[in-house]
Amino acid sequence: MSWYIGYFIVYFSFVFGIGIYYFFKVKNSDDYLIAGWNMGFWPIVGTIISTFCGAAVFIGWVGMGFTVGMTGFFQFALPAYVFTLILVVFFAKQLRRQKLYTLADLFSERFGGKLGVFPSVLSAFIYSVPTLALQIVGMSTVFNIAFGFSPTTGLLVSFALILGFTILGGLPATIITDAIQSIILTVGIVVLFIASLNYSGGFSEVLENTPVDYLTPFGQEGAFAVLVFALSVGPFYLIWQSTWQRIFASKSEEVAKKAGITAIAIGTAISILPYAIGVMARRYVPADIDPDLIFSYVTVELLPPMIGGLVLVGLLSALMTGADSFILQGSSNLTQDLYARLINPHADNKKMMFVSRISVVIIAGLGLILAFMVTDIITLYQWALRLSAVTLVLPFLAIMFWRGVTTKGVLVSMIVSAIVTITWPYLNTPIDETLIGFGTSLFLLVMVSLVTDHSKNENIKAVYYENFNTRN
Repeated sequence: MSWYIGYFIVYFSFVFGIGIYYFFKVKNSDDYLIAGWNMGFWPIVGTIISTFCGAAVFIGWVGMGFTVGMTGFFQFALPAYVFTLILVVFFAKQLRRQKLYTLADLFSERFGGKLGVFPSVLSAFIYSVPTLALQIVGMSTVFNIAFGFSPTTGLLVSFALILGFTILGGLPATIITDAIQSIILTVGIVVLFIASLNYSGGFSEVLENTPVDYLTPFGQEGAFAVLVFALSVGPFYLIWQSTWQRIFASKSEEVAKKAGITAIAIGTAISILPYAIGVMARRYVPADIDPDLIFSYVTVELLPPMIGGLVLVGLLSALMTGADSFILQGSSNLTQDLYARLINPHADNKKMMFVSRISVVIIAGLGLILAFMVTDIITLYQWALRLSAVTLVLPFLAIMFWRGVTTKGVLVSMIVSAIVTITWPYLNTPIDETLIGFGTSLFLLVMVSLVTDHSKNENIKAVYYENFNTRN
């Protein structure tokens, strides 16, 4: 345990040292929420890697590798990176040029302030809060593994650490620590991979004794099922605000694009490892083990504390970087989309900073409540991802490319597609609800826009080709 204590003290001393430094350096809400649109190449690379390779890498994706094999990589991880690559390659320059804060900001600029409430609420409460709750639960698990904390104590300690760091330094502190934590988590997952390879007997033993279904891209599911699942997950990453924030925070359009591409390449390579670890674990862990416990089993039961402690710090860094990112995502929605646009458009810097930090407390508090109350957060998170993608992806593309899209077309599309996606599973049809939701969204977006006029509040532009020029 002494190794664990030493690692944890060093890690949290470093993290809070960065937070305190930026607490005194950050002077306005632009710096606090969007890092002053001034972050360089390597910090952006590191923070994207860290945000992608969060707790899912260490716990969820290892479990998927154990359960379904390498198919999981092609179902979940690869689609996420492919759609993020599309976002970065085709949209990073255009989005960075707008100098916005959030996805909802884009909707508000195009259609007027009130329409931005819908994506803002989705982002802040339906996505950020349950995702934050996942990180809090994950951190409490680490404290239980390392120190035997009770679930309640682990949740409260995790909440206090996450909130304390985030409220101090905002996005600048998050990005800098993310960049360094990307190295820590990479080392942690590589150490776990090497250990798993050793315990499983090496590559030749794994390849000879593992069923082929666990080693191929389509496994037992088949190509069609894997493709459908990938298409139900991947499009969300076109409108994932964590990546958008990193694009906006970059100091130039070139940095946003080049750093994003570099991070995606590195992240994709890293993300293969947890699935491979899960496959290899089939050779040496109990057959009836809970897949989500494989990480803790290897770390605590098989690795010496000197090495296991390093892996635990890697998991902690992954959880911290995810948690502060999701809090700041929700905080940006509350501060910029709701307060600055709808409640007090003329708020001065002092009020904006106050609201920014209060909104951090609100999002963090809701995440803690959900962590205590909900037992199946993973399912809630998956539904949040689906709803966000179905309601926002096609309207986002319409904003970028189609001048003819109208306020009513977007509003009807978002509301009805959300209702269809939620209710469709109760009809017990073989068609995936996400695909039906996308179809509904597309049909209504086009048809309603064609038969309705632009509202007087619209800024009629195809943003991909034209700028708003509101903050330049």
